[in-house]
Amino acid sequence: MIRIFDLEKTDVASILKRAIVWRSDVEETVKGIMADVQKRGDEALLEYTERFDGVALKELRVSDAEIKAAVESVDPMFMETLKKAKENIASFHKTQIRESYEVRKENGVVLGQRFLPVESAGIYVPGGTAAYPSSVLMNAVPAAIANVERIVMVTPPQKDGTVAKNILAAASIAGVTEIYKVGGAQAIAALAYGTQTIPKVYQIVGPGNIFVATAKRQALGLVGIDMFAGPSEILVVADENSSPVHVAADLLSQAEHDMLASAVLITNSVELAYKVQAELERQIPMLEREEICRKSIDNNGMILIANDIMQAIAVANELAPEHLELCVDDPFALLPYVKNAGSVFMGRNTPEALGDYFAGVNHVLPTNGTAHFSSPLSVDDFIKRSSYLYYTKDALTQEADDVIGFAEHEGLTGHGNSVYVRVSDEVEE
Repeated sequence: MIRIFDLEKTDVASILKRAIVWRSDVEETVKGIMADVQKRGDEALLEYTERFDGVALKELRVSDAEIKAAVESVDPMFMETLKKAKENIASFHKTQIRESYEVRKENGVVLGQRFLPVESAGIYVPGGTAAYPSSVLMNAVPAAIANVERIVMVTPPQKDGTVAKNILAAASIAGVTEIYKVGGAQAIAALAYGTQTIPKVYQIVGPGNIFVATAKRQALGLVGIDMFAGPSEILVVADENSSPVHVAADLLSQAEHDMLASAVLITNSVELAYKVQAELERQIPMLEREEICRKSIDNNGMILIANDIMQAIAVANELAPEHLELCVDDPFALLPYVKNAGSVFMGRNTPEALGDYFAGVNHVLPTNGTAHFSSPLSVDDFIKRSSYLYYTKDALTQEADDVIGFAEHEGLTGHGNSVYVRVSDEVEE
């Protein structure tokens, strides 16, 4: 049963400890896999796929025929849903496109900044019970909008050697250009180093287990990554007018992800707190993932009773949750006070599931309190910035003394000399 605490008598930080735990044994295992893939390429990938996934593959790349067959076998109504979701995601993310700019000064100086897509990006999509086509859309669509030339998807094969048809269907409409049947740390290694079949990429995104997260961490610097994702989180701020049925259902929508997921309610109503506690007990047995929900709610869930809604918002800012629901009459009045949250769901008719699947905002969000300093996946994750500048001879002469003086104060006379030789009459060309 979910625990209930009075905020006035509770140290929230002590009872809701969250951190990404890096295990030394996993670090060493992943280090070995990464080195092996770097050395042996495809041969290593095929061996690890047989060992970890129980599948002996002959080809790593998913063929066009396989993709076509998968799309044709998908429920047509679900295919239409995927297309609608893709359009919503695209519409939202197109607003994130940045324009390059240039500044021209009267003395002829030109300064500018260009926004350029990374040339290639790899998307990791989990397999098995966590085969989510929504993750394909959320990761691939922003990359496509950024005009990434190569969008490479890696995902573990099923026991029959195929990729789940819904995953392939989502990839077919999201802009993915290549798909490979490989998962785990070895897939991240392939994307980071490249193999005979899989050319390397420059950015890797997408969720995965501790082995995948550790591999991304070890690859960081060689390639870019999106974030280190921890277990899913939801924090619901609800007032006395909220429905306990709705609030309980929203808490369970995240609790069912993972036994380590955290579902938290902060309310100013003692009555609502106990009604939600009872409602959770009623709803948990009704869900297919009952066992996961039970452990998540009992071990990591909690209800915090606040003096008022503003105290609830203050605690929410301290926790910086992945998902924050504002179940109040006027959520827009509270929004200016929300400083730290991955994504905010406003009002009583906006369950978190809307963001997971369909509305258009991205569901790849910062966890473990990292919303204090990081952001949801966006087009920016697939963009790099490059600046440029141009000086005329007169403009360089005007500013030469300042630049030379700056260089001398830093003890870098070579820097200063590169300016001096261009503006001094004493230097012969």
